[in-house]
Amino acid sequence: MQVDSSLTGPFPRSEALVRATRDLDRGRTSAEEVGRLYRSTATELARLEQTHHLAPATGGYLRWADLFRPFAEGWSGFEVGPVTRWYETNTFYRQPILHAPPDRSAGALGGWFPAAEAGIEAATAKAILPGPYTFATMIDNRSGETTEALIHRIGRLLAAEVAELRTTGYLNFQFQEPSLVVHPPAPTAGESTIAAYRAIAETLGTAPSYVWSFFGDAAPVLPLLRRLPAQGVGVDLAETEVRDLAGHPAGRGLGLGVLDPRTTLLENPADIARQVHAACEAAGVDRVQIGPGGPLDLLPWESAVRKLPLLNGAQTALRNGGGRS
Repeated sequence: MQVDSSLTGPFPRSEALVRATRDLDRGRTSAEEVGRLYRSTATELARLEQTHHLAPATGGYLRWADLFRPFAEGWSGFEVGPVTRWYETNTFYRQPILHAPPDRSAGALGGWFPAAEAGIEAATAKAILPGPYTFATMIDNRSGETTEALIHRIGRLLAAEVAELRTTGYLNFQFQEPSLVVHPPAPTAGESTIAAYRAIAETLGTAPSYVWSFFGDAAPVLPLLRRLPAQGVGVDLAETEVRDLAGHPAGRGLGLGVLDPRTTLLENPADIARQVHAACEAAGVDRVQIGPGGPLDLLPWESAVRKLPLLNGAQTALRNGGGRS
């Protein structure tokens, strides 16, 4: 069995960085000082990822206030909207308001991706993007476009972003799709989602890509997830039963969310190993990618840092024959 591990979303900001951004808003520090702290924190996280053998690296996406902010600010047709609860969590995002069909400008998002700031080679980094279904259904759509048309349009725009990121060296991609499992799509929206990912796949080529679901049980939508033209799909094992992974298509990658970002309690690496082994047996696969079930930015920095060694601990247990019941 081969088990790889990587972060699956943005990392929380350190207390020092949170304090510095608040001070900037209140005029008590400079943008230069805050920028320096962003760089040093991203570099520190990249070192932690390397120490704990998490690859591809992420650099934490610390500048992303939420999953949609770079697009709400960088694509046309949007304004940054009101503070809105992020699913059933105690965190929030600013819901983008779409007034007209969206469009992109070349280079508008490049500075948002953290590889260079974190000192990571783009080829060894992971580009994390919102999935087209989650993007289209989590915004306030006042554009006049139907949800189905918007899903397809966002897929084409994300495809163009992927093409641009590939020219800068990115080779690994992940699309965040919590809404697919929290609010499963009607058949027409499901077909639009497949079409959106087909557009993305055309620019991905052979680049590794995962569609990562979290915050809900993936079992009801596994047939749809498995139809999406991506290298693999990720599921949150805090929500999805291992037995429901049976019938995983041969040759498709499988991601397992084994750390719960909604609690500071530390998982046991031996328990993770048993869970991973059971999932591999149920799915009929011998290679998986493990990571947090969702973005660790739901936790404080210190709590998230304490969870990182658990992934390597589980891998070690599996290499030593652990995980078998």
